[in-house]
Amino acid sequence: MWSMSIFVFAFAIILSFFVYWIFRWRNPPCNGRLPPGSMGFPLIGETIQFFIPSKSLDMPHFVKSRIKKYGPIFKTSLAGRPVVVSSDDDFNHFILQQEGKSVELWYLDSLAELVGQNGSFKDGISLGYIYKTLKKVITEHFGPERLKESLLPQLEDMVNKSLEAWSKHESFELQHACTRMILDFTSKVLFSYDTEKNGDNLRKTFASFTKGLFSFPVNIPGTNFHKCMESQKSIMKIINEAVVERQIFPETSKGDFLDSLIQQMKADNLFTNDLFSYLIFVLLLATSETIPTTLTLVIKLLSEHPLTMQELQKENEEIIRSRESNETTGLTWKEYKSMTFTMHVINEALRLSGSIGMLRRTMVDIYINGYTIPKGWTIMIVPASSHLNPDTYKDPTAFNPWRWKDLGSDVLAKKFIPFGRGKRPCGGAEYSKVLLAVFIHVFVTKYRCSDVKTGEIVRTPILKFGNGHYIHVSKKQDVSVNQES
Repeated sequence: MWSMSIFVFAFAIILSFFVYWIFRWRNPPCNGRLPPGSMGFPLIGETIQFFIPSKSLDMPHFVKSRIKKYGPIFKTSLAGRPVVVSSDDDFNHFILQQEGKSVELWYLDSLAELVGQNGSFKDGISLGYIYKTLKKVITEHFGPERLKESLLPQLEDMVNKSLEAWSKHESFELQHACTRMILDFTSKVLFSYDTEKNGDNLRKTFASFTKGLFSFPVNIPGTNFHKCMESQKSIMKIINEAVVERQIFPETSKGDFLDSLIQQMKADNLFTNDLFSYLIFVLLLATSETIPTTLTLVIKLLSEHPLTMQELQKENEEIIRSRESNETTGLTWKEYKSMTFTMHVINEALRLSGSIGMLRRTMVDIYINGYTIPKGWTIMIVPASSHLNPDTYKDPTAFNPWRWKDLGSDVLAKKFIPFGRGKRPCGGAEYSKVLLAVFIHVFVTKYRCSDVKTGEIVRTPILKFGNGHYIHVSKKQDVSVNQES
């Protein structure tokens, strides 16, 4: 009897702690009232629901259903961390202006581990300081001046060679081809990585990495997340070897992004080789995941909207006809800036393909509409909620580049944020737009394409094309006819 009493007592204590733990999970401590919402199951929260694919260009079902139930600001838990999701344009604008004051850049713990945030910073170096320095170096290499001087013709040469190579295949998977093209070019600009010399190692490893990038964060051998972690280590090794070699043999200076980082290291001893490798890795990830997706969506939508294709051809062929010389010349900065409708198409594709969220971590308690977001919580800003708001964009899931003719500056300021806003806009925004514009220019003036296999649009939560989107590309019979017509 005594043993049984002890067992019952111990079980009651354990049960009490378990019930209390679940209660605290569902009702986190807060100096005020938390936004409405659900914290989901203990530890995993609502992570599984978050990753359920949504087969539409519309806002992911996870966000849309909760906005309908709880309103524009709600709480949840993702990958073990408490999160407040915001689709409120004014609040999002406020948060993006608070960088370094009441919020800081943040990744969910699983993603932070993948991109290196948890292990790359030490000795008091801050994300704000890194961003300020990095933005300066990025602007020097990817900003308007460098684009005018050298990158614009290099991008056009890359696009011409890629389309020429694509035209020799009966069909190919479009997103994979776009990723390969952009990864090869960006790795060369960043640290002079020569794919032809070094083979497909970087491409294959990056492909393996991105497959598991948004998988469930369980780091156990055999899981996609574990494979992703192993791929990340391999990529960092490739980059780090280039960093070390450049330092040992400074005479091999290439005038690339890495050279500028090494010069920064001489001026600031807070920067390390590991940090250099991390920065290059993050830039490779940013360009090889987002731009190819948008470019793939552009090509897919153009094949479905012949009137848009006709308007693009008209504008871009007029650029060629207007050149003073009949000799074939490359696209100029002035010509790029004159591409009004082309930019409408790019904006529309960016609106539809935008990421599900931008993350910030609160440094203090933040108050909004009677609610409190506690210090240490993550705020997820959802650009898609602005980009797909029917009050701003009529028939928001429709591809309609002409809508940009009538949208005012107030929309661009607060309700169109494909590259962020506030104190931390994307330093490669102009580079991304130029790359897309150059590709469209070459594509619509020199080539035609047809769908071979249509890929199903899937958000997981990033935009992908289920089962692959395969196309056939062929040269127009006589480009000069377009120039002289």
